Amino acid sequence: MTKRMVIMLVCVGVLFGAIFGWKAFVNHMMTGFFDNMPMPVANVSTAEATRDEWALSLDAVGTVEAVNGVEVTSQVGGEVAAIEFTSGDQVKKGDLLVRLESRADQAQLKALQATAQLAAQEYDRYQRLFKQGSISQSELDSRRAQRDQSMAQADAQRQQLSYKTIRAPFDGVLGIRRVDIGQYLQPGTPVVSLAQLDPIFVNFALPEQTLSKIETGLTARASLDAYPDQKFEGTITAIEPGVNETTRNVTIQASFENADQRMRPGMFANVTIQLPQSEPVVVIPRTAVAYAPYGNAVFVIQDAPAKEGEQTEQQSEDGAGKIVRKRFVKLGRQRGDLVVVESGLEPGEIIATSGLLKLRNDAPVAIENDVQPSAEATPEPANS
Repeated sequence: MTKRMVIMLVCVGVLFGAIFGWKAFVNHMMTGFFDNMPMPVANVSTAEATRDEWALSLDAVGTVEAVNGVEVTSQVGGEVAAIEFTSGDQVKKGDLLVRLESRADQAQLKALQATAQLAAQEYDRYQRLFKQGSISQSELDSRRAQRDQSMAQADAQRQQLSYKTIRAPFDGVLGIRRVDIGQYLQPGTPVVSLAQLDPIFVNFALPEQTLSKIETGLTARASLDAYPDQKFEGTITAIEPGVNETTRNVTIQASFENADQRMRPGMFANVTIQLPQSEPVVVIPRTAVAYAPYGNAVFVIQDAPAKEGEQTEQQSEDGAGKIVRKRFVKLGRQRGDLVVVESGLEPGEIIATSGLLKLRNDAPVAIENDVQPSAEATPEPANS
């Protein structure tokens, strides 16, 4: 290797070393600049964690069921002669729904009635003959049996004829008809559904551990996905006497007034049972919670550490000199805009209720409570 080549390599090494050194120096200076740059002050609204008394409640999911609900069917076979209802009609018990072809049955009934009438007349005549001593007791008994048999056959045919008219078994609302005029119905063929909607039941299950807390007469509130802004209030009317051996749950039934028929059989219902007992709780607005998969947290407002030569009492003037500290909390029940904090926060502590996305530990904040998020335990639909 020549001397000139060595000199070139040394120069190249020095050049690259200078470049990398300069880059490292610049990065170091930039890191120091950003590390020492003060964090921007975030404007937040605040609320105080307060102690309250909340009535105990139990939550469950259930299904809406009709007090009475059936598929109206044909008891006998026959051709549909007339349909006397419209799908969705409100009907009373005994209202005529479908009429089957019955001319042959009516003729058969007339024949049996005539036979029964003749048998009755024969029996009356034989009674007179028996009183005169013209016939024996056995002959009279035979005529009585013939009369009774003829009358029973006429009654059976009359009952069979009544099955040719299909009627509503109770008051309720009809579904969509499933038969057409001229269609031949086999016995048991569904004609239309019928449901009694007012009142209406909601059946749900609770763990067996809750049996000591529930009783008939307690208030039950239900919410439906179809009407998210409306609460339906009812009463527990029945408790299953036994506990399911598989799930260890007990079935509860609550009755609800349903004059507007908004609650329909088969609907999914979220049910809350109001218990007579209450418990002390610590509550905060739900807007104060930073929800995350790894844990829910709040940002607690604290005084910023006093800098050397500054007066701490001056730092808190107009909400200045405040920082936030992130603290993980365990949440409990919710009611309206409020949520229970089971652990991690004490009553009286001040927390941020807005601007959470721009907050981090030790971030400086300025308090502005001119506009506050809703924080009501029982909000109206416009606030919920």
